[in-house]
Amino acid sequence: MWRNKFVHCQQSAAMSGLLINQPKYSWLKELGLSEDNHGVYNGNWGGSGEVVTSYCPANNEPIARVTQATLAEYEETVQKTKEAWKVWADIPAPKRGEIVRQIGDALRKKIKVLGSLVSLEMGKIYVEGVGEVQEYIDVCDYAVGLSRMIGGPILPSERPGHALIEQWNPVGLVGIITAFNFPVAVYGWNNAIALTCGNVCLWKGAPTTPLTSVAVTKIVAEVLEQNNLPGAICSMTCGGADIGAAIAKDERLLELGGNNAIIVTLYGPLHTKQAVDQYLAAIQQAKQQGGTMVCGGKVMDRPGNYVEPTIITGLAHDAPIVHTETFVPILYVLKFKTEEEAFAWNNEVKQGLSSSIFTKDMGRVFRWLGPKGSDCGIVNVNIPTSGAEIGGAFGGEKHTGGGRESGSDSWKQYMRRSTCTINYSKDLPLAQGIKFE
Repeated sequence: MWRNKFVHCQQSAAMSGLLINQPKYSWLKELGLSEDNHGVYNGNWGGSGEVVTSYCPANNEPIARVTQATLAEYEETVQKTKEAWKVWADIPAPKRGEIVRQIGDALRKKIKVLGSLVSLEMGKIYVEGVGEVQEYIDVCDYAVGLSRMIGGPILPSERPGHALIEQWNPVGLVGIITAFNFPVAVYGWNNAIALTCGNVCLWKGAPTTPLTSVAVTKIVAEVLEQNNLPGAICSMTCGGADIGAAIAKDERLLELGGNNAIIVTLYGPLHTKQAVDQYLAAIQQAKQQGGTMVCGGKVMDRPGNYVEPTIITGLAHDAPIVHTETFVPILYVLKFKTEEEAFAWNNEVKQGLSSSIFTKDMGRVFRWLGPKGSDCGIVNVNIPTSGAEIGGAFGGEKHTGGGRESGSDSWKQYMRRSTCTINYSKDLPLAQGIKFE
């Protein structure tokens, strides 16, 4: 009996050490979270893999725990998601848009508390956490309109009595892998558009932001259940590299998943202790490669993963550290002599998501936008590289991708296109005027 009591006391002590059990963080339970959370959803909640603890980067204290998926549970989830597609694909696109509208409304009701979770678990400031949820909501609104506009052209046929049309159909199962830095928005814009196009989704969030993945999935799942639809339409598997690799290699799924030139001075902590180490290592490498630190360069003496914004000058444009994406607040200032030189330096890195130029020279603006200008997917003028609007196509070039996940005509990548020729005449003419005598 004493041993059982001792074990119980140990468990109670561990539970009391979680932020979710502190009155200050009781709002976490409004999202359906608890001390221990299931990390698999495929219509039912489960998970029997590794138990991971999510930590707050602002103080490195544990928030709550999540049980990840095993590979067997991943396979089971894929099968259930494929079955759910048979139901979802038969629903007319405007009706699918109505479900997406309801998801957006459900997110609106939880925007502040969900934004707070993003801030707590990922580390970005509260207004940016809320902004992520707002982006998901905005894309839901966009997708609702899209649900009544998806269609292909009717093309003139060269043969009499024939109609030539383009037909767009869903690809089926979309796998979505998201990173820690945008734990809501990236899933949101993929999910809303993919659903409207008639696809079902299987999501794997970052292993360091599992609570956000669980909370978002609970909101979406409730909407599906209220409409008597299979929950597996929006499945989720928390996991590490094994689950990510399984999704990336799975031919049954369409898998969707840069160095910027501007620093943001209002910021939160780095996401993990490892990121702090990467910050210090990057500064050391910059010094070794000829850089001079103008300001910053220190880890702040306070709880959490806070570091000083850092500016480094004197590096060569092709220094290895300049071309390395570190996800830390370090700005490398490079001096150039000509416009052509600056444009070339922008384009010589492997990443190609976003870029920006600040100028009042209109000729330079259009050269920056032209064929010899920036080779990034997002090319801005007189605004920062962050904060893209949802209406424009979002995505990068080179190692950053090449596809577009949201905005403009990005819906096309979530669908397959067929060219259909229909003969409604009584003859059987061939194309190109071919006749067999």
